[in-house]
Amino acid sequence: MMKKRAGGGLVYSTEGGRMCPACRSPMTQCVCARARAAQPPSDGIVRVSRETKGRGGKAVTLVKGLQLEAAALAALGRELKAACGCGGTVKDGVIEVQGDHCDRLMQLLQAQGHTVKRAGG
Repeated sequence: MMKKRAGGGLVYSTEGGRMCPACRSPMTQCVCARARAAQPPSDGIVRVSRETKGRGGKAVTLVKGLQLEAAALAALGRELKAACGCGGTVKDGVIEVQGDHCDRLMQLLQAQGHTVKRAGG
């Protein structure tokens, strides 16, 4: 005769799809993802800098400090990349544009009404 488990409960299920490791809820209902998506407060200044660290010596222009939603940030990233005629990406609220385009990006962002500063060396 088989005994029933005393603890019982669900052992494995694919019903909820991917689960968040932190809050143990489905990724569509995850509360910690929304908390991570909230951006830290900014001083309202957009900072443009050039970086080569960890990129094999190739220059990348970084645009930080934009207080935009993810979709608006991605659209602005596409617009800036098209204006420079190069590639790039948007990661963690930072727009990365391949190449050294600091001056051009500063002019474009100022024309859109942002307060822009050159950061770094």
